[in-house]
Amino acid sequence: MGVATAPSGAPSGAEPTGPHATGLDPEEANPAGPDHAHWLRAARETAEDLATDAVTREQAGKAPFDEVSRLREAGLLTLLVPADAGGGGADWTTAYAVVREISGADGAIGQLLGCHYFLSWSALSLADSARSTEAVRRSARKPLVWGGGLARQEPPLRLTRKAGGYVLEGRQSYATGVLVADRLAVRGERSDTGEPFAVVVDAAHPGVRIDADADVFGQRLAGGGSVDFDVVPVAAAGVLGSLSADEEVLSPRTAFTSPVGRLLSVQILLGIAEGVLTEVREYSRAGQSLWHPAWPVGSPSDPRILTLHGELTVLTRSAAALTEQAVQAVQGGLARGEDLSYEEYAEISVLVAMAEAAASRAAQESTTRALDVIGARSASSRLGFDRFWRNARTHTLYEPVGHRLRDVGDYFLNGAHPPFVLPV
Repeated sequence: MGVATAPSGAPSGAEPTGPHATGLDPEEANPAGPDHAHWLRAARETAEDLATDAVTREQAGKAPFDEVSRLREAGLLTLLVPADAGGGGADWTTAYAVVREISGADGAIGQLLGCHYFLSWSALSLADSARSTEAVRRSARKPLVWGGGLARQEPPLRLTRKAGGYVLEGRQSYATGVLVADRLAVRGERSDTGEPFAVVVDAAHPGVRIDADADVFGQRLAGGGSVDFDVVPVAAAGVLGSLSADEEVLSPRTAFTSPVGRLLSVQILLGIAEGVLTEVREYSRAGQSLWHPAWPVGSPSDPRILTLHGELTVLTRSAAALTEQAVQAVQGGLARGEDLSYEEYAEISVLVAMAEAAASRAAQESTTRALDVIGARSASSRLGFDRFWRNARTHTLYEPVGHRLRDVGDYFLNGAHPPFVLPV
């Protein structure tokens, strides 16, 4: 049993032409707009801007309102919105590349942007009624920031039917982007049936209380925090599709939100790995510390340093190659839309799981071992190299890959379909 790099019916590398490339109806999908190269330039310019003060911003740990303004000014917040609706008209291949580029400069902002892309896209993709679709579409057309999370948590948020709609109650213990979000997309379970649904609420509603209590040692600028929902009214249009893992309820297209979202995690980790290798390389080439000339860094001609750079480069490039296969497969799956089968979903989901494992290892090893190139000087907080390790380790703690490896083994040994799991 093999893993396809693209599902049958969609050639590898093909750009999706169907509506599910963006989650919009066919008549609204407009390919006109800036091309892939334009968005990569915009991402690189934004990443270079973020890199100039990355250390001071990370150490200050303030809510990332300034960083969000930089993303908005570059047009990156509406990248996935169709061009005829005032957005960037880009696809997921471009969105993944942008998140990876931003993560190379600032892993936390890469996570914030990736979460925004996933939740705003998922809200539209999961909408199963005309009212829900129109409500989400109106929000998507504006440069709003989306935060929250659709992964399962305990205890769950409670969604109770009331006259004219629902009310949402409970506490989301951690969610990305909530400190700067305009819209929150969360998972709520019906109090009468226990069925989970994706729910969208306005972050400014008085019943929504957001706490900056995450206190994590890494990814400090991802805008994470906890959210209390105190009898927050939710209109019927704000309750989107079911998130049930039951295959009698879950269609392959809905299940596909899992690998789409998890592949964002891969891009964040790859960006962090590539970012630390780039910074260490540039620092090594300088030959000595700008602040302490008597503290030389490792010689770029030292065989041990060359071997270490070679090992980490091979590790990261290998993960990147596997990730590229996963990106092409996800693109093909999106192009299949309603024609996607469960077997195709399983093949693509397993390929994404393999990329997750490879990227996790690359990020953790690179952010740890690359510091040996510089030696003891890398412990200086003024240089800020530690942020790469802290960001990578925090992200891998929230998105552990042990269960993903079990899914891969179960698929290859027993043909079992991976479970429907949404990113934290």
